[in-house]
Amino acid sequence: MNTIPQSVPSLGAHPSAGANPGRAETRDVLARATYDLLVVGGGILGTSVAWHAAQSGLRVAMVDAGDFAGATSSASSKLVHGGLRYLQTGSVKLVAENHHERRVLAKDVAPHLVNPLTFYLPVYKGGPHGAAKLGAGVFAYSALSAFGDGVGRVISPARAAADNPGLRTDNLKAVAVYGDHQMNDARVAVMTVRAAVAAGAVVLNHAEVTGLRFTRGRVTGAELRDRTDGTEFGIDARLVLNATGPWVDHLRRMEDTGAAPSIRLSKGAHLVLKRKAPWRAAMATPIDKYRITFALPWEDMLLLGTTDEPYEGDPGEVSATGDDIEQILSEAAVSVRDEHLNPDLITYAFAGLRVLPGGPGGVESAKRETVVTEGSGGMLSVAGGKWTTYRHIGRTVMNRLAKLPGGALAEDMQPVSALPRRTPLPGVANPNAVAHRLLVDREPGGRIDPLTARHLATHYGSLAFDIARLVAEDPALGERIHPDGPEIWAQAVYARDHEWAVSADDVLRRRTTLTVRGLDTPEVRTRVEELLEQRPA
Repeated sequence: MNTIPQSVPSLGAHPSAGANPGRAETRDVLARATYDLLVVGGGILGTSVAWHAAQSGLRVAMVDAGDFAGATSSASSKLVHGGLRYLQTGSVKLVAENHHERRVLAKDVAPHLVNPLTFYLPVYKGGPHGAAKLGAGVFAYSALSAFGDGVGRVISPARAAADNPGLRTDNLKAVAVYGDHQMNDARVAVMTVRAAVAAGAVVLNHAEVTGLRFTRGRVTGAELRDRTDGTEFGIDARLVLNATGPWVDHLRRMEDTGAAPSIRLSKGAHLVLKRKAPWRAAMATPIDKYRITFALPWEDMLLLGTTDEPYEGDPGEVSATGDDIEQILSEAAVSVRDEHLNPDLITYAFAGLRVLPGGPGGVESAKRETVVTEGSGGMLSVAGGKWTTYRHIGRTVMNRLAKLPGGALAEDMQPVSALPRRTPLPGVANPNAVAHRLLVDREPGGRIDPLTARHLATHYGSLAFDIARLVAEDPALGERIHPDGPEIWAQAVYARDHEWAVSADDVLRRRTTLTVRGLDTPEVRTRVEELLEQRPA
């Protein structure tokens, strides 16, 4: 069956209104100016710093060797959470901090992208924790959030099974209940990049740092190569921030060949499966003293994971192995019925790397702390932390910039305390209202079906109306990219022209959900690549 309209390859030959500048133009802008801050690494931490720094009045450039959020930041468990298990390691302050940021994201910064989710924590006979302990734990957890999601409590197995038919009830003694949030991490990341650009930052993905520039022993910029066409260029900057995540020590060794390792890596693998039944709550099942395995309703699918194992290989080669898949399914089977875990239901498997501070003990018990260090050449490196607190980490780095010796940047930037603390991400809106308007107020010829309307509203917020206008201008763009997924061709054009999508993976894996749904067929991928080639350089 032909799943894609034959007219699609000719669509979008001209960039849509207000499109991002082309790569050649962006390289020229980057090469001609001297920036106050060059951020190397376009994951969520680097993007947060770029956003805050641009808001403070600094001239900011941000580059990434791959796509924005192309590695760790789009390979998370998709949670915006306080971190229940961190209570086990005594990180009470971290949990309270996480809760504050979680609620700000859900209420003010990204209510169109961050969604509330109820969690069930089952207590089985012979499990690592008893009902009384977990009941006290979820109560304390909710108290640290000022009971904003209700009071953590314990319910009966029968009540929990009524809400989640997939729950395994053999030897189930009780179920503890608490509240958190979830997101599509790649979408939140690209919206944060857009926020940084709106504040004045200049950004370029798929641009690899091949060396650093030095002036009298100080790092004052970087040499780069555009991975899309091999063009080489350079960027001058008063300060360089290394926010390259798992590659942080690689860049530190460009500054100082003798730099000692500063981090260790933990691999977290996940599986995405088709759902066989509705899931009204997420499952968070204790595996041992420290680890919890999740079964999360996400994007109309089921997300399972995660693993937590030391990783010493090439960060660019991390992947979910057969052993990872077997472990995830085995651990999920503690609380999920077998029929929901059939390997035939798997649509996607992925893995990412947690960046952890160096130190003793196993990675499973390591604290998720952020470390900011200064190298011999004055380059700052930021590593570690949690997705949930990315805004807080950005402010922390800004405070560090303000205290640099000699006031290098302080005179040119507003203090962090003067910046708006709850600046919303682009598209902030009520998704229900957006979806309703997409269906009721659609422009002539711009037909969008209810499933797609809901998908657009919860992934773009009010920016979904920009996509609807593309459909109104060319109804063929309203056709689904694959009949089994909600995405339409207008999203691919929008990703190309407004969201820096360069490769098929940029579109299919991070700007849309086609890859995680198992729908990036060879035909789909070919047509997307043809569409991307129509964008001017």
